[in-house]
Parts: sequence; structure tokens; C-alpha cells
Amino acid sequence: MGLESFIKSCVREFVRVDFKKQLCYKSNYPQCFHKIYKKYEMSPQKLILGLGDVISKRTTHHCENHYSEMYKHSLRSFRHMDKEYKAMLSLLKKSVINIPSKNRSLHTSTLIYQRQSPPSQNNQNKNNKDDDEDNKMSSVLAKAFLWFLTAYMIIGTISLLFPSSNQPEIVRFVSWNEFVHHMLAKGEVAEIIVRPDLDIVTIVLHEGAVLKGKRVDHRTFHMNIIDIHKFEEKLREAESRIGVGPGGGIPVIYERGSDTAGKLLVSLIFAGILLSILSRARSMKSPLSMDGISQLTRAKFTLVDPVTGHGKGVHFSDVAGLTEAKQEVMEFVDYLKRPEHYKNLGAKVPRGALLLGPPGCGKTLLAKAVATESNVPFLSMNGSEFIEMIGGLGAARVRDLFKEGRKRTPCIIYIDEIDAIGRKRSSGTGPVDGASGEGEQTLNQLLVEMDGMASKEGVIMLASTNRADVLDKALLRPGRFDRHILIDLPTLEERKQIFETHLKPIQLEGEPKNYSLRMAYLTPGFSGADIANVCNEAALHAARLKQNVVRGLDLEYAVERVVGGTEKRSHAMSPQEKSVVAYHESGHALVGWLLPHTDALLKVTIVPRTNLALGFAQYTPNDQKLYTKEEMFDRMCMTLGGRVAESLTFNKITTGAQNDLQKVTQMAYAMVRQHGMNENVGLLSFPEQDKSSIRPYSKSLAALIDEEARRLITSAYVATEKVLKKNEDKLKLLAESLLKKETLNYDDVVNLIGPPPHGEKRLIEVSEFETADKLQDKTNI
Repeated sequence: MGLESFIKSCVREFVRVDFKKQLCYKSNYPQCFHKIYKKYEMSPQKLILGLGDVISKRTTHHCENHYSEMYKHSLRSFRHMDKEYKAMLSLLKKSVINIPSKNRSLHTSTLIYQRQSPPSQNNQNKNNKDDDEDNKMSSVLAKAFLWFLTAYMIIGTISLLFPSSNQPEIVRFVSWNEFVHHMLAKGEVAEIIVRPDLDIVTIVLHEGAVLKGKRVDHRTFHMNIIDIHKFEEKLREAESRIGVGPGGGIPVIYERGSDTAGKLLVSLIFAGILLSILSRARSMKSPLSMDGISQLTRAKFTLVDPVTGHGKGVHFSDVAGLTEAKQEVMEFVDYLKRPEHYKNLGAKVPRGALLLGPPGCGKTLLAKAVATESNVPFLSMNGSEFIEMIGGLGAARVRDLFKEGRKRTPCIIYIDEIDAIGRKRSSGTGPVDGASGEGEQTLNQLLVEMDGMASKEGVIMLASTNRADVLDKALLRPGRFDRHILIDLPTLEERKQIFETHLKPIQLEGEPKNYSLRMAYLTPGFSGADIANVCNEAALHAARLKQNVVRGLDLEYAVERVVGGTEKRSHAMSPQEKSVVAYHESGHALVGWLLPHTDALLKVTIVPRTNLALGFAQYTPNDQKLYTKEEMFDRMCMTLGGRVAESLTFNKITTGAQNDLQKVTQMAYAMVRQHGMNENVGLLSFPEQDKSSIRPYSKSLAALIDEEARRLITSAYVATEKVLKKNEDKLKLLAESLLKKETLNYDDVVNLIGPPPHGEKRLIEVSEFETADKLQDKTNI
């Protein structure tokens, strides 16, 4: 083996030039050098030159083949090469080899690499060096902050364990006899402080007190007490013996020591939190780097990207009903798809739209459809995700959200439940807590981003809320939310469409259109979410009964379950209680059957429900928006029918009519105070009151409103009593039938007492479920 080959083999043993993992050192340097030195008996200069040439050739070869890898780690590799050279010199010295003082042979590899490096590499090296310095500075600042916080906590803990005392350096104790004869009897005591936790009493004397003929400089004395709980009683006895009357005694103040243990526990909790932060920072290989803090200020939005298709799924065709709302929102979508058409006409798209309406009506669902149909980036975020415990995060996240939106213009930004950050700002006259201050900062930043000096076109704002009354006026003005789109409870036709949409995936006995109209009649006032819940409950009920298909009875059961809860058959009522409930519900049904301006009866039952109802009468109200005075009066009579039936039948009343009385009272006050339907009060309207509101009228007018509401309720009770007395036989017949069957529907009531005298009260077409029944009969056959 030649010299060069042998040197190469030795070098491989203790030097490995690898720019990815940097240079590593072996522990067999002396053995390798001794092998070379003994075998060839070469001079140290020749040995150093040979090793330098070998390393230089390997480095040059590595540069040619792996240029990009060394480009990333150039600076760090040169430093380690220099360390390698110094380490070799040190080890050669330990091997008793004389080394020349000015030998720099190993640096030839560094020079070769520097010559072959492109000019851009120096710039990259400079940037890497700057990044390293920035990271070091961030690490130093983070460590300094943590050390400061740790020192502060240690000092606080020491101050808790060893509190400073404001007491005088000289502590004087007196006995009970000295206290009574020389202090209390002489009238020198100003007050007494009792410390139950120490069994010590502190006596505070008057200014300039005289004891034993001498004026004392110290006003504070201490006294040990065996039974601290009986001290005050013993003191009052001593005062009575010296002639102090009741009420003229020395004031006694009970003072307990500070809760050192509790404060220490809080300090330990904070110390534990600090240690957890440190451990987490170490696990991330970064001592609380600024990247972790900057992550908190970033907006955690959900992105629907038209390029990748991520997040898409809901289309306008999937949203049943909401005809007017979809038409308004689709204008935004059309503008984003055809902006030139609007710009040629000089039109500007509204900057934002606010979706308003009750919960469960489809506001968020409509926003999802906009995200899918708009074909532009859609950034969605919840209002509650802006504000957290740390101050300033809300405003920072708003800035970051709009920053990301401007990068993707044109785009749509959607904030769900915007009332979490858009509440009305305080007037500034009262105290402002931290939560409201943070909320106002977030709102101010949102206002600036939507229509401020730095705002730009191309970012359209959508938001939804069911609390429009609490939003700030500056947020609702044109230029921010130009359009307010009301998404109200669905109408009859919209409920029909929603039922058809939700019934499609359910295995029905017939077609969804055979059930949709009847179910729409049965569910007035239901939102889209309520309708979806009804359809799901019907499917669950059919599965519980081990049926293969969902039938009309399952859908009716689902409506009853949503309205009144599940049947509570296990609740056993006594025969007397059951009879009261039967007459109560029969009174409601009969009065509503006989009066002209009441809703159509659907079902009356005395089966208990889980919502604490022992029975109920179900009606099918229409979508009427306006009511006359006579219509509201008839509704009050129908509501009082249960209480009147109890009174006429049993000559006594029960607590079962509590909810009925609340409804009647609310209707009476609405007629008198809000709708101007009372001659004595006049055409006045006042808002509905709550417990904290102030009445905007005098006490005399308030008394008049109360008197007129009471008179109206009394008139309705008398009218209801007259109707039931005239039809007492029908009331008895309905109640006895309820006791036997427990449930009566519209047809059962017609067979018992005849059709309604003021026209047939049936809003549901009979043929609606007849089709399903015929299909059911064919299936059974």
C-alpha cells in the first residue's frame, strides 16, 4: 500500500467530511498518526502536508458532485474545518511530534472551496448569518423574560413566607389584671384587636395615655388569652363591674391573618405553568421562540379554495326555500364571476352583506353555498375565535385575516356569529372591564379593515348573526355592511320544500311530495333546523319499531316529540288527577272548537310528556301576521278554557293552568300597552319591559295599564265561562272520551260533538295522507 492510500485509509478512520451532518471526530487520532509515523518515518511537515492534500482532494470532489448540499452549510462547514485542523495539531503534539509553528496546510481545502463558490453564495451566507443572529437575539430576550419572571415569583414567595411586620420592635405584654385595673378602669383603652388565629389580643391606647402616673410613648400592648372565643364576654363583664353601661364599651375588632397558604398555592400554580412552558419550549427545540408567540396572532380561518376544491360541497340547489335571500346573495357571486359587466355600467358591488334571522334558519348554510358557487377564495372564521384571554389578540387576528384576504383578491371573508365581536361600544362614562375593552379594540380594527384609509376593493365581507339588536351602528352603516338580508322562519311553501329536501335520503313508504304539504301544515313556526330534526326523529322512531320504511304516523310522532317531548307512560297519575287533566284539555279543545277566531284543532291528549306537561291540545295555526282585537280576545278565551272547565266541573282550581295564565297576561298587556287596543289608555305604545328596564310613563298610567289588563282578562274569563256553561254536555262527552282513549284527533271530535259551528276548521287537506295510506294498504296486502 502506498503512502497516499495508507493516509486515505487512516483519514477515513478519524475524519469524515460530510456537509450535511458536519464534521465528527473519532477518538483514535494518536493511534493513526503513530502508525503513519512509525511505518514511513516521515517528518511531521510531510505528514501534515499529506493529510492536507488528501482532505483537499476529497473536499474538492465533494464540491463538484454535491454543490447544492454544501451551499446550504458552507459557513458552518468552514468553521468546523478550522476546528478540525486545530484538533489535529493538538493531537499531534500529544503524540510527541514536533509541529512547525506556521503550518496552514489544511486550510487549502477551505481556499479551494471559496474559489469555486459563486458570488450569490456569499449573500446567502450573509443572510444565514443574519438569521442566526436574529434567532440568538430572540432566544436571549425570551430567556431574560423567563428569568425575570422566575425571580419575581421567588421574591413574591419569600415575601409571603416571611412577611414584613409594621409592629414596633419592642413588643410589650401585659396581664389581665394590669389591663383591667391600669388601662380599662382608667379609660385609657381606645380599641381592642382580637387575632383568633394567634390567641393574642392587641390593646390600643388613646393618644397621650397615662399608666401608673407616667405618660407612655407606645400605644400598643399585647395580652395572651387562653380562650379567645370567650374574651369579649369576659371583657363586657369587667366593664359592667367598673360601671360601663351597655353600648358604651370598648370596640372589639376581629382581625384574621392573611391567607399565606392560599397565596403560596397560587404562586406554585404559576410556577407549574412556567415550568410547563419551559418544557414545551425545550421539546420544540426552541427556548420560547418568537414564532410560537406569533402563532397566537394568526387568524385561524377555514379556506375554501376553488383551485384545489377543498371545502366545497353545498350548492344553492341544496338550500331549500330562502328564495329572496338567495337572489340577493347570488348578486355577489355574479359580480365575482362577471366583474366587467358591472364595471361597464358604473356599478359597484356592495362591500358587505349581513345575514340576519332567528337561529336555525339557514344563514350559515347559505354562506357555505356562496363559498362553493362563487369560484373565488372563501375565508371563514367564527366570531368567538378572535377574542381570547390575552389582550390585543383580537385586533391582531382581524389584521391577519384581512391580510390573507388581500393576498387572494378577489375573495370573500365570512364571519359567523359576528355579535361576539360587533357589540355596541360603551359610552365611556362607566367603568370598562378587560373583556369589553378587548372587544372594542377588535371591533375598531374590524371597522378600519372594512372601510378605512388602508382598505382596498376586492374583499367582500359576509357575516351572520341572530342578535342584530346588539350590533354597533358603525358596523351596520353603508360602506361596511351595505345590505341586510333577512332570513326569517320559512313560510308554508318553504317548509314544504325543506321537508322534501330532508325526506329524500329517508326510506319512505311513498314519495316525499306525498308527505311534505301535510307536514308543512303541522309545523308552523318551525325553522329549517327544527324540520331536519323532525325528519331524523321520524327515522329513529321507525328504526326503534323495527320497520322497513318510515310512515306518516312516524312523522306525526316526530312532530309531537319535538313540540311536547316523548310520552311518559311510566308516570302514574291518580284517577282524580287524570280526570282533572281530561276536563282541562277538553275545555281548551271545546272553546277553540266553538269560537270563530281560533286555530284548527289537530289533536288533544292526556298522555304525560317529558317536558312536565300532563296533557296538551295541539292546533295547526296558519301563517297569519296581523290579528284584530276580536281574534286576540278569542285566543285569550281558548287559553282560559282549561281553568274555567276545572272550576265548573269540580268547583275548585289547580296549579295546572299556570302556563295558561302567563300566556293570557302577556296577550292582555300587549293589547293594552303595545297595540293601542284599549279605549282608556288610548293610542299609546310602549316597548315590552324587562326586570332592569325603567318604565317610560308615570305611576298613574302604569296603574291604569294594570287595571285595564286585569279587566280584559276578567272579561275573557266571563265569556269563556258562558260558552262552557252553555255546552256543558259536550264538555263532559269530550272528557269521558279522553279518559277512555287518552287521545282524540279532528275526526274523533267531529263524531262526538259535530263539526265546528263557524265553518270547518281544517287547514290540512285530507287527501295529503290518503295517498300514503293507500300505499300502506297495498304494501300490507
